[in-house]
Amino acid sequence: MLATKIEKPMTTEEVSKLPSIKATSHENLLSAEKQFNKEPETEVIDGLSYPKGTVSIGIPAGKKADDDLTETDHYYPTFSDFDYLPKQEPKKFQKPKYIDKDAGIGLKTIFGTDDRKVYYSTAYPWRCVGRVETPLGFGSGVMIGPRHLLTCSHIIDWQPNNTTGWIKFTPMYYNGSAPYGTSYGIKTYYKYKVTGPTIDGTEGKYDYTVVVLNQAIGNSTGWLGSKSYTDSWDGTAVWTHAGYPQDLTGTQRPTYQTGIALDGDSGSSDDHESMNHKADVYPGQSGGPFWGYWAGQPYAVATQSAQNPSNNTASGGSDLVDLVNQARNAFP
Repeated sequence: MLATKIEKPMTTEEVSKLPSIKATSHENLLSAEKQFNKEPETEVIDGLSYPKGTVSIGIPAGKKADDDLTETDHYYPTFSDFDYLPKQEPKKFQKPKYIDKDAGIGLKTIFGTDDRKVYYSTAYPWRCVGRVETPLGFGSGVMIGPRHLLTCSHIIDWQPNNTTGWIKFTPMYYNGSAPYGTSYGIKTYYKYKVTGPTIDGTEGKYDYTVVVLNQAIGNSTGWLGSKSYTDSWDGTAVWTHAGYPQDLTGTQRPTYQTGIALDGDSGSSDDHESMNHKADVYPGQSGGPFWGYWAGQPYAVATQSAQNPSNNTASGGSDLVDLVNQARNAFP
């Protein structure tokens, strides 16, 4: 994971001209699901058995293990196809739009036409995105290392004594299917404990965590790299977002949107900042990544954080990259 000069991401037009890459060997999804369905450790609470929570590890904001590090690596498994746009869900799997009881509120976070599309794809990098489940509910996340999940901080059930509630991750979850099995968190790295349900100005700058999972599921799914966001990219509509919305699919199927622009807080350091955007989001998509492409390879720069009638927001910066780096170095 070497430091490199930050360069501009590829434009949406440039990415659209990249051809898909076909797998060079056969992938057995049934074998992958079986391999990565390791049962979690459990604990008994009030007479009931639950998956065991994680140990939380705080990393001071602004203090980095390597100040020169601006990115962490990605991994593309060559037994997978590589598609820059995912296959949309087959018609035979399509279901009526999920109607949420608070859909009227959700409409305020959809700006103009709803550009989210439901997809089903086992191609890279889409296979790296999945559904996150904790005692607080459902969110989204992405593989960012061999056994490392990037998601939002406010979905974590922060507990006393440096612990959290259980964390479950299912990459490419789709209507109950788990083509790469399910993994559970054992460690949670954070810069700031965001508790919700509202997110204040400080929390919005640090709404991300890196969860170390109980197995190296990334060796099957692959993982995205991470990059430090810089305000020099503000206004460039190059980012892709994916997650599991409650309003469209009841968190049962993932959606994606491309051509998103981020607008970083010019009054905050690039180390940690909240970024406004007009992507179409709803609860459930929190923790889902925003990523772009450099030399055709995907790197996450932020996670979905919050939404309101004026602006939706994401969280990122060089502290995010540092968090990924420290979690991966401590638990390879």
